[in-house]
Amino acid sequence: MDSGADIDGLSQSRCDNLAMQDLHPPSARWLTLVTLWPAVLAMAVVVVASNWLVQFPINDWLTWGAFTYPVAFLVTDLTNRAVGPAAARRVAWVGFAVAVAVSLLLAPWRIALASGVAFIVAQWLDISAFNRLRARSWWQAPLIGSVVASVVDTLLFFSIAFAGTDLDWRMLAAGDLGIKWLMALLLLAPYRALLPRLGLWTPGEPSPRL
Repeated sequence: MDSGADIDGLSQSRCDNLAMQDLHPPSARWLTLVTLWPAVLAMAVVVVASNWLVQFPINDWLTWGAFTYPVAFLVTDLTNRAVGPAAARRVAWVGFAVAVAVSLLLAPWRIALASGVAFIVAQWLDISAFNRLRARSWWQAPLIGSVVASVVDTLLFFSIAFAGTDLDWRMLAAGDLGIKWLMALLLLAPYRALLPRLGLWTPGEPSPRL
């Protein structure tokens, strides 16, 4: 007879279930790179675009690639939210392979090495931080993960690529890191907008539950 209480009870139960699901992300055992093709394609496009745009400077300490590269964190964060950290790592490995291959075509081996090492270490750090924070407010996991991973990514890339050279790589690194932090904030908007559409990340499979 007390239908209002029943509805409230069901709503609370659903919230509790969703919270538990977020603490224990879905298994990625059934996921393949073919199933994850939207994320894989997005990652490949971001990495290729960033490696191309890095050739075009804006000023003495910044290139256009600094604006596109942080989108790689958005791709892995959405994958992590949709289907868990294991699938996000698979997508990150695709990005790593593309980053190294493209860098070897466009740049000296030292820069290719720096690009690959910085990319995969930063991606794994972002995925790990995101997964630890996934049950908190929607913005905390992607923002904190991207900010922390960007520091590691920048330090690894510029130190491996340019340490010991005449280039003032510390100034370049500072400008690069500032843009990455700015982009981490701006990319919260598309991340939030895509949360209700996470099913697009794994087409043909049941939509993930937040």
